[in-house]
Amino acid sequence: MRITKENLAKLEEYYAGYLEGRKLDEFLEDFDIKFACGHWAAGDFLDRFATEGYWPELDSSIEAQMKRVAKAGVKGIEFHEVLFIDENLKVVEDRITKVKELLEKLGLTPTTMNVNMFTDPRWKLGSVTNPKKEVREKALEVLLQAADIAKAVGCQTLSFWPGQDGWDYNFEVNYGKQFEWFLDACKTVSKRCKELGLRFGIEAKLKEPKEGNMVVPTTHLAGWIAHIVNEELGDKVMGVTIDYGHEQMYAVEPAFTVYVLNRMGVPITNFHVNTAKLHSNDEDRVFGTGDVWRFVDYLYAAIDIGYDGWFSEDQFTYRMDPVKGIALSKELFGNLMKKALAIYAHRDKLEEARALGDQAEVLNVVKKYILTF
Repeated sequence: MRITKENLAKLEEYYAGYLEGRKLDEFLEDFDIKFACGHWAAGDFLDRFATEGYWPELDSSIEAQMKRVAKAGVKGIEFHEVLFIDENLKVVEDRITKVKELLEKLGLTPTTMNVNMFTDPRWKLGSVTNPKKEVREKALEVLLQAADIAKAVGCQTLSFWPGQDGWDYNFEVNYGKQFEWFLDACKTVSKRCKELGLRFGIEAKLKEPKEGNMVVPTTHLAGWIAHIVNEELGDKVMGVTIDYGHEQMYAVEPAFTVYVLNRMGVPITNFHVNTAKLHSNDEDRVFGTGDVWRFVDYLYAAIDIGYDGWFSEDQFTYRMDPVKGIALSKELFGNLMKKALAIYAHRDKLEEARALGDQAEVLNVVKKYILTF
């Protein structure tokens, strides 16, 4: 982000009121706030109740999804590596070429290449932690290949959410072995990413699709893994993707997580923005439709630690037109970010109130920015 005395001074007059349309875009550009969207947020959506989807008439090809992301006014886009491989897990070069041409045509920036080893049934017992050695080895091949795809497409980061790695029942797996397998895979992939000039991030989640626990259930554990790997490599190649909804699942304070990772010296490779209820599943609803105080606190933390990466929508607006859903998240995000920046502009007053240990005075400092600004 680009934060100066000059643009902070514009918040209360030039950017006064609710931001939308051109004013919102100007605000994001002025502060160099990088906003992206996962391609999946622009497609049709399935769940176990609507197995034919909620928008079966919608074209969910990658070309159509990219066009919808651009139509919603978002500048960056995330991909899954499965878009670029065939049923035998081999790279299809023509797909990379086609997407790169579309990126240029639509003015989109490729940000993160995610790894999808959660929809294919071959990974149902896990990918890099699968009990079968040959499956673990194939999963590692897929991860390393995904890094090559990320580089070829022009992404800055490779991100791994191990959706099928974990357990459903007590005693199902040897926890120690499973964790070692995962750690070893992270070390190997981080080395490849270092060679390619990429950052590698892992994304934690408490559960779902695993019903018991995932192998990396919390962002704090993900941060520790990244710290260990980086110490071994002697470089900060590995980091963490923070997903707001995943933090909500175990009711940690997302802003606190941001500061903890910063203190660890672990890079935050990506912010996934969305909305979910506390102690619930990961609903991935439009960002900003939950606890505004918590959202603003979260964004303030990102500003305060000097985060300069992408904020990216990871949402599933099942019954909402995806273009409208993407645009709404961007709009609400921008207005909440404005509140966080306004508080940051008066951070001296906030720290003075904190130093007094006066809870009421702290709330007095931030209340108008959160509720009326």
